[in-house]
Order: sequence, then C-alpha cells, then structure tokens
Amino acid sequence: MTDILTVLTTVDSEERARALAAGAVERRVAACAQISTPVTSVYRWEGAVQTDPEWQVLFKTAAARYDDLEAYLRQAHDYDVPEIIATPVVRGNADYLAWVAEETGAAG
Repeated sequence: MTDILTVLTTVDSEERARALAAGAVERRVAACAQISTPVTSVYRWEGAVQTDPEWQVLFKTAAARYDDLEAYLRQAHDYDVPEIIATPVVRGNADYLAWVAEETGAAG
C-alpha cells in the first residue's frame, strides 16, 4: 500500500485557505484538503510575540507527492516562513487510502 501523509499549513484568511486547497487538488498534489475555522496562533516573529487568527488547511496526499505539494505551498503561500508539517498516516480505511493514492497519481 502507498504511504499516505496529512500535511498541515496555516494562512491568514479563509480566502487564502480556499485558494491553496483548490490549487493543490487541481494540481493533484493532494487528494483533498480540509479547512478549519479560525484558530488563534501565538508565536514569536521578528523579536515580538504575535497573536493572530489563522485558518488551518489539512491536505491528504501520497508520500510520493510530498515534495511536489511542499513546492506548490512554498510558491503559493504568502508567508515568509510558512508552516508545512507532514504527519504519516499510520492506519486508515484501506479504500480511502487507495483513493488518496489514486487521486494524487501515486497508485501503483
């Protein structure tokens, strides 16, 4: 079975989240993406503690497509240092995982 990842990023507006999600699915670097309602992020940036609302986007992709997804996110993202974190899917519905692999062109 193809290895599957979930890949998380955050953006500063729902519109940007929708655009990133649609672009990744259209390019087949992700099978789907889920956009969460705003979360509050607290972080240090340029020497100061910041508190901002952000929208999380969670992509489902084949591990073989990760580099392409990361390249897309880095190119399309407007943050200087975007959060891009991949987590392996350890277990899941075999039919769903096969669908992710098929939609990203990673099915064998």
